[in-house]
Amino acid sequence: MTADPFPDPTAEFEAQRGRLFGIAYRMLGSAAEAEDAVQDTYLRWHAAERGHIDAPGAWLAKVLTNLCLNRLTSARARREEYVGPWLPEPVRTDTGVLGPLETAEQRDAVSMAMLVMLERLSPPERAVVVLRDAFGYSHREIAEVLDWPEANSRQTHRRARLRLASGRPRFEAPEAVRSDLLARFLAAAAEGALDELEALLADDVVAWSDGGGKVTASTRPVFGRDKVARFLLGLMARFASGMEFAFTEVNGDTALLGWEGGALTTAAVVEVGAEGIAGVRMVRNPEKLKFLEEQCRELSRNA
Repeated sequence: MTADPFPDPTAEFEAQRGRLFGIAYRMLGSAAEAEDAVQDTYLRWHAAERGHIDAPGAWLAKVLTNLCLNRLTSARARREEYVGPWLPEPVRTDTGVLGPLETAEQRDAVSMAMLVMLERLSPPERAVVVLRDAFGYSHREIAEVLDWPEANSRQTHRRARLRLASGRPRFEAPEAVRSDLLARFLAAAAEGALDELEALLADDVVAWSDGGGKVTASTRPVFGRDKVARFLLGLMARFASGMEFAFTEVNGDTALLGWEGGALTTAAVVEVGAEGIAGVRMVRNPEKLKFLEEQCRELSRNA
């Protein structure tokens, strides 16, 4: 048996865990599935003949990416049967769990809007975009991960970016503007002030709510200022009386979290555009809120 070149293979893996989770989450749009993929990668690392591995980072990224490609194939079939709009699992991003988000481009790569747009792509296209745009892999490195010619990576990336180009461009509002707008948004919704709420919304605003058939949520997107305002006020009137609200950063955007009886029941990620609030993505499926709730609890314990 070849001697193990890594005195502490567990420590070697843990040094890569954060990057692997970041890749897996962007690939899958699910924190729970990303954690499972990272754990499966660890099991393969533990069982591998590591004497033949020259670059553990590249080896682990290749194993993880291929595990994610397999998961994406089965996930697509499940999402076709999903009740109502499918949204990614929200992840708190002010903790560094998805890597640095210091630029608008980095934040956009983990935004709810981008993760939904990535659903348009085939699994290989998604892998190329994630590795290239979010993690700066060269096309040669991507080709090694996917066992492709380098030209295939270039062509796939170009085709995928064209398919993503039709999405709404991201508007980066100053933090002070965002905070003021969102505070007014919550106040107007809580007070049932329809006119004030409408004034904060863009003409082409869209609201999505993901209940997964497990809790009450709209099974279709809601379009337009008037309909979205009435939809949001209806939700507030029905559910908000027993809720406690808090703002935090989720997927690189500001989100409104709703807690009931100590449990997280709603995460509404608000997209600010040049003309006001352009999108509201509301996750209410309790299965999708477990990771975010545990993040919040852990931060409270460590405070």
